[in-house]
Amino acid sequence: MPWLGHLLRHRRAGEQSLSWHTPGLDAPASITLTSADFADGAPMPRRTAGRPVGDNVSPALEWSGVPTDTKQLVLIVEDRDVPFSRPIVHAVARFEPRLTRIGQGELVAGAIHGNGVGGFGRKGYHGPRPIPGHGPHTYVFQLYALDRAIPGDDSLRPSTVVAAIAGHVLARGRLDGTYER
Repeated sequence: MPWLGHLLRHRRAGEQSLSWHTPGLDAPASITLTSADFADGAPMPRRTAGRPVGDNVSPALEWSGVPTDTKQLVLIVEDRDVPFSRPIVHAVARFEPRLTRIGQGELVAGAIHGNGVGGFGRKGYHGPRPIPGHGPHTYVFQLYALDRAIPGDDSLRPSTVVAAIAGHVLARGRLDGTYER
């Protein structure tokens, strides 16, 4: 099916459609977000890709620079290069503000506090699986420090989470990884 990817290669949601650029989510980018599995802007390992391409193992993430008055952290992972008008959400998760890292695979296992529902309508991490032949896709890991905890249970939809955090972001950080088939 590489012909479909080639046909759609110039259609992409784009950088400006990310949650990162949503009004009310702007804040100092003072959080440093890193991964032992890939460098910022570099390819993500195959094991992080969604099944059956990879093992659907979420990458390890580590962060610093979270303000001391943070009440909750929210992670949103989006593919900005899908051939749609909006990015696909690959994960939404809420963390206690005292956490500074999550291990490899912990978004899948639900071992962290508060997995949310991603763009696939399922909880947890859903790794990269771009259309073959579409070119490299950028997966943007966005971490937001909030001045209040988001009300609701773990079945919140991505759009609900973005609306709930708007106006409550103290600081943010991001890490970009790429994947191509």
